[in-house]
Amino acid sequence: MEDELRCPVCKELFHNPVLMPCYHALCLNCAVTLTVPAANNGGAQEPLAEEIDKLSILSETDSGVVCTSRPNSYVGTPNIQGILFPPLTSSALALACPVCNKTVYFDENGAHNLPKYKAMQNIVDKYGESRELSPKCELCKEPARAATVLCEQCEVHYCDECRENCHPARGGLAKHTLTAPGRAALRTRDTAREILCMDHSEEPLSYYCMLCKQAVCAHCRDVRHASHDVQAINTMCKAQKTELSQNLQQLSEKARSTTEFIQRLKSMTEKIGEHCAEFEQLVIHECDLLMSALEARKQELVEFVKQQKDSKVRSLKEQVTACTAKLQHTTALMQFCIEALKENDSAAFLQIGTMLISRVANEDMIWYQDSNLASPRVSPYCDLTLDHKPVQRAIDQLNFIQMKPPNAPIIIPEECSAENNSVTIAWQPPQTSYIEGYILELDDGNGGEFREVYCGKETICTVDGLHFHSMYNARVKAFNSTGEGEYSELIGLQTAEVAWFTFDPCLSGPDLAFSEDNCTVSCEGYEHRVALGSVGFSRGVHYWEFSIDRYDTDTDPSFGIARIDAAKDQMLGKDEKGWSMYIDRQRSWFVHANTHDQRCEGGITTGSTVGVLLDLDRHQVSFYVNEEPHGPIAFHNLYGVFYPAVSVNRGVTVTLHTALDLPSDIEDT
Repeated sequence: MEDELRCPVCKELFHNPVLMPCYHALCLNCAVTLTVPAANNGGAQEPLAEEIDKLSILSETDSGVVCTSRPNSYVGTPNIQGILFPPLTSSALALACPVCNKTVYFDENGAHNLPKYKAMQNIVDKYGESRELSPKCELCKEPARAATVLCEQCEVHYCDECRENCHPARGGLAKHTLTAPGRAALRTRDTAREILCMDHSEEPLSYYCMLCKQAVCAHCRDVRHASHDVQAINTMCKAQKTELSQNLQQLSEKARSTTEFIQRLKSMTEKIGEHCAEFEQLVIHECDLLMSALEARKQELVEFVKQQKDSKVRSLKEQVTACTAKLQHTTALMQFCIEALKENDSAAFLQIGTMLISRVANEDMIWYQDSNLASPRVSPYCDLTLDHKPVQRAIDQLNFIQMKPPNAPIIIPEECSAENNSVTIAWQPPQTSYIEGYILELDDGNGGEFREVYCGKETICTVDGLHFHSMYNARVKAFNSTGEGEYSELIGLQTAEVAWFTFDPCLSGPDLAFSEDNCTVSCEGYEHRVALGSVGFSRGVHYWEFSIDRYDTDTDPSFGIARIDAAKDQMLGKDEKGWSMYIDRQRSWFVHANTHDQRCEGGITTGSTVGVLLDLDRHQVSFYVNEEPHGPIAFHNLYGVFYPAVSVNRGVTVTLHTALDLPSDIEDT
């Protein structure tokens, strides 16, 4: 509380505090010191403000500031058009608040016109008594001596010397009452005085004017404040104390929570010390491991250098040995030849002369050809350079990373696309986040729950095998060893309304020949082989056709649908995973699980078309020949994923046509 009790100018506890119109307080002496001539505090005021100020002084039905309810020398008005407390022409002095810089103007009495801040003085006195602060003499120069008496009439503390000099006990001063230092007696006296009206000494101050913000007696209420909102003073005091108590309760809650927060911060300081010490040891341990690894690598490199040295020395020794042996052999030959040259018997010399000439020539040739005799096998220098730059860069880049769950990745709409029944989603990593991977999720294309479709480090992903004519929502999140981050914003991708596809050689059987665009298939073998389309269907209505490009045998091509794992080396429909119609030049049959039924008249020739209508909304399939319905609905109760399929053998070539409109009879229904 002590900060509230100190003057903003002298920084000491308030002494004789006065209240400014802005509700800031000053010591009376400080206010007097800061008061300056009004001319020094601004120029001429605006006429409008001057007129309003006159109204404030002279009217008793304006803002409630009645001239007779305060000293005539005190001039003040509300803030009007930015002009604060504008002066009257008679204003002589001005005082700018040192806290908010608002200015108040006075007559020649100056700051003495300001009302005494009695509540503040009482609190300061109580505070001083609780702290056992002895009052100081108010007339001594600094440093002030301790006061010994208080004059109740002068309301001034004196030390013994100042009392003798300034307040002698003679004349009119002899009648003044001198008491012990401290303002307790003054508070008791002032309390008794203040309950009575200053203008009507016998009337108690029992009412409070809401407009003038002051206590009034019954007579003042009926005369001066007749048109104002006047309430019982006890009621208003109780109401304001209640409001203040409620506000204090709220402020107390904030103070309590702040105290708890401070305690939490202090406890965090201890935890920071513990965690940092632990982390410091971890850093030391990790660096020690790195240094140990570097030391081990150093030993390996040094050992390698030693091995290189030993290898070179050994090679040189071997070369020296070889050269020495050669030199000994040559020297022996030379010595023998010299002795032979000393032979005097011509016949004896000629017997070996040719042989010696040949040996010397051969030996000379060997000296030119032998590399051991020409140059050293190894260099005396170490032909290695230690590549330390990667390690140096790694050491320079050794740093801390902020390990926390990463932020949300950012979807890149311009790089996202949908084609046929697949979608491609691209995203970019969040900035300032350490990322170990991403999780991509898609819904079911019908606003259902999301499911994970990809987990990895790439920032682009293509998802195949989705439903046609569906809106898929995608989202992605990043993760690291700390945890998973927030999801990105959703992006919606619409798959194709109708399917475009080709044959898939990888899913089809052997011995089939496909065109370059994989839309035409043929087979040169006599056994049926199954070709599957590149797209599987699980819902929706889909229609595609096969055109007969070649049909010059008596075989029965088979058209329909199949599971992805249907048998590919026999006619479509022979096993339980194929549903088909096989047809010749005159008639057709439906076949599934090697069961034939529903014979229909009418066949195909070169140029004919066979259409397949797969209605997975009704879970059935039907066939068309030359764009006309062929027989009844072929199969019912179809659930799961089905691929377009055809089986052909020698003499048949068919071409697949997709992305077609539904037959007219289906559209009409």
